[in-house]
Amino acid sequence: MRAVLLGLGLVAAAGVAAAEPLAVPQPAAMQGEVAVPDPNAAAQAGLEEWVTGFRPRALAQGIRPETFERAFRGIRYDADAVARDRNQAEFNRTLWDYLDSAVSETRIANGRVALAQHGELLARIEARFGVPKEIVVAVWGMETSYGTRRGDHPLVGALATLAHDGRRAAFFEEQLIAALKILDTGDVRPEAMTGSWAGAMGHTQFMPTSYLAHAVDFTGDGRRDIWSDDPSDALASTAAYLARSGWRRGEPWGVEVRLPRGFDFSQSGKGLRQPAARWQALGLETVDGAPLPAGEAALLLPAGAQGAAFLIYPNFRAIARYNPADAYVIGVGHLADRLRGGPAIAGGWPRGDRALAAAERMELQRLLTAAGHDTGGVDGMIGPNTLAALRAWQKAAGLVADGYANEAILNRLRKGA
Repeated sequence: MRAVLLGLGLVAAAGVAAAEPLAVPQPAAMQGEVAVPDPNAAAQAGLEEWVTGFRPRALAQGIRPETFERAFRGIRYDADAVARDRNQAEFNRTLWDYLDSAVSETRIANGRVALAQHGELLARIEARFGVPKEIVVAVWGMETSYGTRRGDHPLVGALATLAHDGRRAAFFEEQLIAALKILDTGDVRPEAMTGSWAGAMGHTQFMPTSYLAHAVDFTGDGRRDIWSDDPSDALASTAAYLARSGWRRGEPWGVEVRLPRGFDFSQSGKGLRQPAARWQALGLETVDGAPLPAGEAALLLPAGAQGAAFLIYPNFRAIARYNPADAYVIGVGHLADRLRGGPAIAGGWPRGDRALAAAERMELQRLLTAAGHDTGGVDGMIGPNTLAALRAWQKAAGLVADGYANEAILNRLRKGA
């Protein structure tokens, strides 16, 4: 469960930490040759020094000395984790490209197999927590492809390395303390506590702090085991997380809708929630002609007037607590719909568009601000303030005020028109 990030969503693949080199006798012909220095030797020494300074902070947080010693025995500098953290590619995929892979036919087929294979378990989880089995399995599929990509980084080593590296020291030290508290409970042995390079663990990629807050022992064996091949505790923990995040039993995450001709796009946005009856009165209807589900909903247009439209309900926000990226939430919700036999998204997408890079999003915000429309700052994040500013500028320019930021809009802003 990664913070997005995102969103995005999205989940890091894991690599194997370097093993301790063996002392192998060299042939006589090789004796006397100059040894190649270990490029990570200095980093390893720096990590060990950091661990020495970290120990009193950990013990002050209630970690038992014996737990600390066992967790850090043989600790190795995780160069792969540092490289991945420093060189994360900017997430510049469009929503439709993301959904093409997130809700692929292969993932749908494998998800249906998982539903059948774990049907009795998932029925019990749904009965206890009120979260549909398809939503739980969709999270599982999005996070680790149904448990096939859980990550194999030794977690304490990865988190200690990242905390020592310093780029996000406070965050990773907090996660490391949480990981040590998990070890203190006896739920997992240090050698079995593996995960992604960034510390996400198990079938559904819980960060250690989220594990402490939400993991459950569904099997009743006295351990909250999200790491083993048995996904029972991990899937139940995911349902518990969503339930505690406000999941409403019997309500949808969202529904795809069609908009009437001449619709006022200024009424879209996650912050504008009103009863479904009001949306119906405005002419919105589901793509299959069924009545709109009851409840308060907001209209989300992730690709503006040119793309699919969704009425999103409070359960959208519950999934967003797991990962706040709209793309991730739509991916989970739509994958769950497909797993229960629903159709593909009916609305089209502006597939000729590309996603704006971070520098371009910041430029967009600066230009909107210069035009008198407050974006709430220049951070490259297209949030509610930027959307409102963009809609206001579009309306003043005589354009469709849908808040959709693409290259054409940026170019018009550059020209001051």
